[in-house]
Amino acid sequence: MKVAATLIALAGAVSAFAPVQNVNKGTTALSANLMDMPGATMPFKGFDPLGLATLGSESTLAWFRAAELKHSRVAMLATTGYLVQAAGVHFPGMLSSDVSFETLSAMKPLDAWDAVPDLGKAQIYFTIFFAEVVTESQGTHYTKGGPMPTIVFPPVNFASDDPEKMKVQQSRELNNGRLAMIAIMSFVAAANVPGSVPALIGNPMF
Repeated sequence: MKVAATLIALAGAVSAFAPVQNVNKGTTALSANLMDMPGATMPFKGFDPLGLATLGSESTLAWFRAAELKHSRVAMLATTGYLVQAAGVHFPGMLSSDVSFETLSAMKPLDAWDAVPDLGKAQIYFTIFFAEVVTESQGTHYTKGGPMPTIVFPPVNFASDDPEKMKVQQSRELNNGRLAMIAIMSFVAAANVPGSVPALIGNPMF
């Protein structure tokens, strides 16, 4: 559904607010870490015109990377959900006593969110909160040298034992996620502001 896709995209935003730690570390070391991290691939390798990677310490950089990773995963789900719903596929039956899934799927994303009953919104907020608590409490925190947040559901491990292959997999995930973030925001913009995305003008799905 469009509403589900929009909410999933917005949900990832909660992980973006990171406290910047004022630690005296050289920006050269942080920049080197950035260039060696998964996702630092062409054609935008090292692209950081605002110097965000050097705002704080290594812990801050790890927090930013975790936020990007979460946004990427959320955006990939949101983009897939939006395209499926735009193709006319939606749940059967009623969302509530007076709102059907078919009616909801015909609305613009923000209008669809407004049409969701308050109890449904509360359930969505709780799910987001629960997911954040689980991913942020796995072993050593990533800002203290631990691994990046992992997906706890479904319990499928696609990780490779080969460090080089693992880095390639991580880079692919991030690059796909970055594209998905652009895609879902373009879809939402096109649905709410006609003509705002030239590439989607005249497309019946939007």
